[in-house]
Order: sequence, then structure tokens, then C-alpha cells
Amino acid sequence: MDQRLSERINNLPTSATLAMAAKARELKEQGKDIIGLSLGEPDFNTPDFVKDAAIQAINDNYNSYTPVDGYAELKDAIIHKFKRDNQLTYDRSQIVVSTGAKQSIANVAMVLLNKGDECILPAPYWVSYSAIVELAEGVPVEVRAGVEQNFKITPAQLRDAITPKTKMMLFSSPNNPSGSLYSEEELRGLAEVLKEYPDIIIVSDEIYEHINYVGKHASMAAIPEMYDRTVTINGVSKAFAMTGWRVGYIGAPTWIARACNKMQGQITSGTNCIAQRAVITALEAPVSKIQFMIDAFAERRDLILSLLAEINGFITDTPEGAFYVFPDISAWFGKEVRGHKIYNATDFSLMILEEANVATVSGDAFGAPNCIRISYAASTDQIKEAMKRIKEVLQ
Repeated sequence: MDQRLSERINNLPTSATLAMAAKARELKEQGKDIIGLSLGEPDFNTPDFVKDAAIQAINDNYNSYTPVDGYAELKDAIIHKFKRDNQLTYDRSQIVVSTGAKQSIANVAMVLLNKGDECILPAPYWVSYSAIVELAEGVPVEVRAGVEQNFKITPAQLRDAITPKTKMMLFSSPNNPSGSLYSEEELRGLAEVLKEYPDIIIVSDEIYEHINYVGKHASMAAIPEMYDRTVTINGVSKAFAMTGWRVGYIGAPTWIARACNKMQGQITSGTNCIAQRAVITALEAPVSKIQFMIDAFAERRDLILSLLAEINGFITDTPEGAFYVFPDISAWFGKEVRGHKIYNATDFSLMILEEANVATVSGDAFGAPNCIRISYAASTDQIKEAMKRIKEVLQ
């Protein structure tokens, strides 16, 4: 790195998912037939009723700066969504719309964390969590749960991780990268511990809420004692196949929402006006409008699990949400495959890319060094071919 750059950027890791996607693109440009199972992006098109709303917004000449924290009409749609789907009651002062859920999380970290404050990250966690905490000069504290725990931490683990410096806990359910889902009972178990530490703020990332195979999503903020200290993160990227539209939002205590609004006002200001108008239509629609995508993901999950069961050295659980499997592949550590020595998950993931032409992501980046993340946001033909290639290489 150029020494004229700041320590902040020099110390910032590159997103592992984006790095693997870039490497896969590079190999594709070289003529390799790469199957990309690394990115967390639905392979569906945005539903037509949402696209029609965007076209209408263009024709209605929505082209000006928007309020920093979002259109009032979009806030009302978000309030309605929270009430309908999560039994959460917010008012407009508690909602902030941002350029994607990633900016929502970054805003919250920046306004809450001081230098040296600790943020508990139940691991595995999304790759950007630790980097965002570090950018805010906080200290990420990993609490690891392996496949034998379905990648979910226990109340005892949470209690052991809390120190006088703990300021925040940040987690996702359904989880990226594991697909694990915390039940209401499990969240209540964690809440019983957190009740003893009223100054800790909980940040609950629920971006995969609707990609759920058990039919019931639980929100930490719906536990009465947690409502006033929980920030709920959500958006439309995953459930509505709108990753590139870049719209996320929070429901939060008013004092946190106002701080996020202030922060965002100096960074990006308001979110894209056309995208906001389209999201109003998306959130007002019944969830049944996107059920076809959820059903397809469920079929793919079952398919990829059945195919992984035929490959030696892959230990899996059954994900209850999102569109990832997160197999433990540590049985391959210390072995050699086609001239590649496997010491860790990164070695394994790179070997699979080079030898099977299948892009996955190492679990190292997610705080789970024994695993790799495989996205099944791909066609059934691609999934079958990818698993066939991996099986052949490992045989």
C-alpha cells in the first residue's frame, strides 16, 4: 500500500466475497468455465410490479434530492411492514432509509462505538461486520459456534463474552453465511442474559427475513424488554431480488435514528429517489408475491444438501433460511489434492476454484475457519454441475 494512504484504509481488509467474485471473473475472462457460487445475490429478476413502480416514478419526474432519512411515504410503508411482519410499532422518527443495509449497519456502528468499545459478533458472521466495527474504532469480539451447534451461540457463551467494555452486539438471523435461524425461544434465552446489561445495544440484521423455510421469523426487538435497545436492520436486496437498487433501512430508538440521520447527512444524504418509490410498492405488497422465489430456494437447498452428502469430508447441518450452505471441510486439512496442500479453508476454496472451476468463499472471512460458504442462488443445473465437479476433484 502507498504510505500516503491512511492507516484506516491500509488496515482495512478487502471483502472476501467480492475478492472471490473478482477472481472468478478474471478466470472467466481467460476462458475458464467458472460456476459462481460465491456471491449472495438472488438469480431472479426484480418482480415486474416493482419495476413498473420505478418506471412510473421516472414518468412522474421524481428526480430531486430526497430527505436524508427517506421519503415520508416510504417510511410509512416500512412502519406498516414492521407491524405486519414483525409485530413492531415504530413512528417516522424511528426509521432511517439508507443506500443498502450495509450503510445502515455502518451508520449504527459509527454513531454508537467509541475507540476501544467492544462489539460482540456471534460467529459465523457476515464478512463486513468486523471491518465496519474496526472502521468505527471498535473492537470485534468473536463468539464462535460450529456446525454441531447449528452455528448458533448459547446464552452461556454470550455471558462469557461480555466485559465492561461491551457496547454492542451485532448478528444476523437468518444468518449469512450459515443460513441458521434463531427461534423466538433462542432469542429469549439471549435476551435473559442481555437484560442484566442494560447499556448494551443489540443490532439485529434481518435482511434474509423472508427467505425462511420454517415459516416463522422472530425479531429481537419484539421481545418487550429488548425493544428500546434494539436496532432492526432490513432492506429489499434479498427477498425482492433488488441487490443493485441499494435500499436498506432501520427501525430504532429515536435517539439512535436521529444520530444515523445526522451521520448519513454528511456521507451520502438521501437514497436514490427512483429506488425509494419502487420500494414503497415492494413493501406494501403481500409476501405471497415473492413466495415463488422462496419455494425455489427451498428446493435448491434440499438438492445441494443431498449432493453434498455424497462428497467425502463435508459436514453440514440443515439451514433454515437464506440461500447458503456452510459445510465444515476441516477433514481435508493436512491433505493434498492434485498438488495443492490444504492447510485451511482458504486453501480449500482456492483449490476448488482452480481445479473444479467453482467459486465458493472461505469461512475464514466469516469467523469460521473450518468452513466454506456455498451459495445456492443459482440454477439447479449449475448446482448439479458444480457439485459433480467438486466430487470428481476430491475423489
